[in-house]
Amino acid sequence: MKSKLFVVMCAAMGIALSGNISAQNVSQTVRTSAIKIENAYTRATMPGQQVAGGFMKIENKGNSTDQLLSANSPIAGEVQLHEMAMEGNVMKMRQVKDIAVPAGGAVELKPGGLHLMFMNIKAPLSAGETVPVKLKFAKAGEVEVKMPVNAMGQNAKH
Repeated sequence: MKSKLFVVMCAAMGIALSGNISAQNVSQTVRTSAIKIENAYTRATMPGQQVAGGFMKIENKGNSTDQLLSANSPIAGEVQLHEMAMEGNVMKMRQVKDIAVPAGGAVELKPGGLHLMFMNIKAPLSAGETVPVKLKFAKAGEVEVKMPVNAMGQNAKH
């Protein structure tokens, strides 16, 4: 249990401390009638690394708030919705039940904030690959996005 916590915390630190460098892979833009997803990406992992973050911008063009309820991907045993926030002088990460996407607004899943957490990764993620992810929204239903895997230290252009 302690080693799993250590791995998750190391990944969290990587998510929190990463810099903004232009991407080598640019993700697709995915649209439904109300939801638009852009700048989705994840990062390459090292052999033995069991977790990775997933990031994107989600816009809601609809007239009512929607919620991202869950995500899944064949590359991971589980995909959780997470939030990182400062509590005093300590950065803490926790799983959240859902992520609200306001009507006529947007939410960014980004390092150091809300993000997807790929848990129990089945094989290392290599730069240049693409990861399929299904997002489940309360109103928009399932939306599939293909996330490019960027080299460590690289984020998507915003």
